[in-house]
Amino acid sequence: MENELVELFEAAKKAADAAATPSNDGGAEESRCLDALRQLKKFPVTYQILVSTQVGKRLRHLTKHPKKKIQEYASDLIEMWKEIVIKETNKNKKNGNANCKDSPKIGSPSAESVKVEKFQKSSSMKVERVSKGEQFDRNGATSSVKYSRSESTVSEKNSVKVEKTDSVVKVERIVKEEKQISIDKKPSGAAAPPKLTSMIKSKDAARDKIRELLFEAFSKVPGEADEDVMDEVNASDPIRVAVSVESVMFENWGGSTGAQKAKYRSIMFNLKDPKNPDFRRKVLLGLIKPERMINMSTADMASDQRKRENEEIAQKALFDCERGGAPKATTDQFKCGRCGQRKTTYYQLQTRSADEPMTTFVTCVNCNNHWKFC
Repeated sequence: MENELVELFEAAKKAADAAATPSNDGGAEESRCLDALRQLKKFPVTYQILVSTQVGKRLRHLTKHPKKKIQEYASDLIEMWKEIVIKETNKNKKNGNANCKDSPKIGSPSAESVKVEKFQKSSSMKVERVSKGEQFDRNGATSSVKYSRSESTVSEKNSVKVEKTDSVVKVERIVKEEKQISIDKKPSGAAAPPKLTSMIKSKDAARDKIRELLFEAFSKVPGEADEDVMDEVNASDPIRVAVSVESVMFENWGGSTGAQKAKYRSIMFNLKDPKNPDFRRKVLLGLIKPERMINMSTADMASDQRKRENEEIAQKALFDCERGGAPKATTDQFKCGRCGQRKTTYYQLQTRSADEPMTTFVTCVNCNNHWKFC
């Protein structure tokens, strides 16, 4: 039935297109199109057929046809189909409302209607309630009417289920549950690539030397790491890390013998420094990416102990500056009479008249002995 409807529409559309061409007279094609539209008008269509074939939407194109007769016939056909769709939709709505309003009855017409009340959904508990009432059946005997409602946590989609038996009416409200499974575990990523057994060589001997030195530095980490990170250290690949670090350095700075030689030396010194194991461990484990490492200063790459020492030196220098006083020069020209050392500081002031020489104040750095002379 749907195929016949589509074939009629295609015939009408084909004739309408032929009638619209300027080169063609269009009289015969127009008549053929009108005949096909008349057959479509007589064709018994339903809402489901119109939805499945989508003929109504495709027919709107003919309402703008240059031939007025085709326009009018197509418009009338669309209006007729609209009325069919509206009637069937209203009919379905009425039938649905009637089914919802119907109540289960048993026995005599005086039987009470069963009402299903909607309650607010609970988010943390499941509630079941059962109430019993008495009804008279056709034989005059009493029978129990059982209502049970089952509510559970979830969405707003619910359905009412009514079961009828000879003496019992059971009304159940069933709420469709939509369970959401929470995954606590993080999705496991792709498997780690296998460890390299030999160094990846480049065509540059200088670059290969840098890679070997980096590999030697990273190979020290397993003997220095704590037990809590030993698993991560053993799973790391020092050869692969060394190659990636050297590649990033070469891409950003060029060769190690050029203008960036000092930067290469700074990084190599800090990675190989026996007093700085934390830095090479962080680079090996990926806590410090190569892209970030090449932009770090020497102070950033220093070990924690070295950072504390630098902080103390900075604080002492700041204290000396804030304390004020005359500027002092360091010299070894004066010998301390107390300890015999020549590490002294001095400064000069004009304490007498202008024609007299300046007074020199000397302080021993070793024992803090003070003296002066003119």
